[in-house]
Amino acid sequence: MTTVVETQEILAPVPPRRLIVTVYGLYARERGGALSVAALVRLLDAVGVDGQAVRSAVSRLKRRGLLEPQRVDGAAGYRLSPLLTEVLAEGDERIFSRRRAAAGEGWLLVAFSVPESARDQRHRLRSLLIRLGLGTVAPGLWVAPAHLEAEVSHALERAGLRGYTELFRSRHVGGLPLRETVASWWDLDALHAQYTAFLERQEPVLRTWEGADPTPAQAFADHVSLVTVWRRLPYLDPGLPLDALPTAWVGNRAEELFGTLRARLAGPAREYFSLVVDS
Repeated sequence: MTTVVETQEILAPVPPRRLIVTVYGLYARERGGALSVAALVRLLDAVGVDGQAVRSAVSRLKRRGLLEPQRVDGAAGYRLSPLLTEVLAEGDERIFSRRRAAAGEGWLLVAFSVPESARDQRHRLRSLLIRLGLGTVAPGLWVAPAHLEAEVSHALERAGLRGYTELFRSRHVGGLPLRETVASWWDLDALHAQYTAFLERQEPVLRTWEGADPTPAQAFADHVSLVTVWRRLPYLDPGLPLDALPTAWVGNRAEELFGTLRARLAGPAREYFSLVVDS
């Protein structure tokens, strides 16, 4: 069974590096993928991150090969690396155009065998499959909704791990009821807690803006925080079919809240971004 991250993590302060990736993903790609450090510091100030923390986080992202130095209008800045550009583009579909599988679509099975001499590759492979949201059927056999085949295959290729794996399409044709089977592959109790924590964090934000027009700066802060916290959930729950989930699945409420808040905040947030970057 795949166990999701601790519930407390989704309620904890968001690390600056994750906020920075969100800012680049939401806005910088529309402007060639680059931002000056000065503009980034001003933008993150609205989210409550001080300049030193922004610079430290940018340095870490640079060391990891996710950001690359580039002058922006004569000032020091950073652009998205090709790797992060590709990852963000793939993430758009999961995060903003999320697909919920139907039970009859079947499943993707990923079987892997890694020799003892490549133990570090086994760890990398397991970590990648967890990040992509696959469930565990048995040691060396992982599962996901079938519609993720292309994404999973491409991620394995990019990581240089495809050679250790075999991919299959399958249907559930017998055994335990599907709900019980899926609950043995994914930790649905922990996933329920993650969605509940998201609701606890974001429902007060929605109440703040009900009947009020968001100011651009606060809309930017709330929008960046919303997307940063949300973007991990579509990977923890990779579009599992509702027929395989508990009734009144809390993930539906969370997804609806995400969509409602985005619709309210996205316009004013983009207005603030343009105001800061163009000033």
